[in-house]
Amino acid sequence: MDAFQALRIFNEDGKVTSRFVEMTVDELDPGEVVIRADYSSINYKDALAATGAGKIIRRFPCNGGVDVAGVVESSTDPAFKPGQAVLCTSYDLGVAHDGGYAGVVRVPSSWVVPVPAGMTTADAMALGTAGFTAGLAVVRMEANGLTPASGPVIVSGATGGVGSIAVDILAGLGYEVTALTGKEAETDYLKGLGASSVMLRSSLDLTKIRPLDKAVWAGAVDNLGGDVLSWMASTMKVGGAIASIGLAASFSFNTTVMPFILRGVTLCGVDSVNCAMPARQEVWRRLASDMKPRHLAAMTRSIAFAELPGAFDAFLKGQVRGRTVVKIG
Repeated sequence: MDAFQALRIFNEDGKVTSRFVEMTVDELDPGEVVIRADYSSINYKDALAATGAGKIIRRFPCNGGVDVAGVVESSTDPAFKPGQAVLCTSYDLGVAHDGGYAGVVRVPSSWVVPVPAGMTTADAMALGTAGFTAGLAVVRMEANGLTPASGPVIVSGATGGVGSIAVDILAGLGYEVTALTGKEAETDYLKGLGASSVMLRSSLDLTKIRPLDKAVWAGAVDNLGGDVLSWMASTMKVGGAIASIGLAASFSFNTTVMPFILRGVTLCGVDSVNCAMPARQEVWRRLASDMKPRHLAAMTRSIAFAELPGAFDAFLKGQVRGRTVVKIG
């Protein structure tokens, strides 16, 4: 197989940097499945990893990219055939195992998901880890009994990748969705995704969070953590469910037990990295069927592989909305 380009992350004299290098398959980390990459994507985690802004990479050097979708080039596992469209997200990909920012990716077969019917490899990466996380959040809340009849739901960090997809999925399933954002200029964008209303974070007084406030939300998807998550807990309805999926504002969470013991609120932790394969496959199946976002194209932009290094800064500055797909093949 010919040599290919990869965006490889190095730690040189204590400074984390990334740059394009030329590699061969034999230089990649081991695995049963060799994938010719069509697309990857950019998640906030990828920007932290590639720039060293966060301690994400556990082994240097390492090809970045926690997502990839493409076509099987070869496989020693009979479950996967050459020419089959597949995707891989999470696990150690792009963190401690050479990731998706490369023309060719080699991974353990236990990490690989066939691209479901009704989805292309481009669609798979327009969703990527963000879409999978949003879908898993909805499934976790459904398992807690959440239905559209339960009442309104709220999504924080609504203009981000996970937030945008969560708004779209929930609205498509029939929920009354409130999008919580710090970006007033994105109101039309969020309503275009299906949000019934848009709430600005500046309208919340997060300095005075009561143990129990007015019960409003039947469900919540939180990307932020910190005081917003604390406020959400205090405003949940009886039997409500919160899907905690991010810490863009803070990893801390200050609340009381009162929402949990007096209203029966459930805090659902959403771990997209270690999700078991049967559940993973089911979420991807639903992302291609009843949970398929209706406005995926509107929330997605595509960039060339060569543009990738210059794209991370905007993620770190919170200047990106929706999803960014990286065209590799």
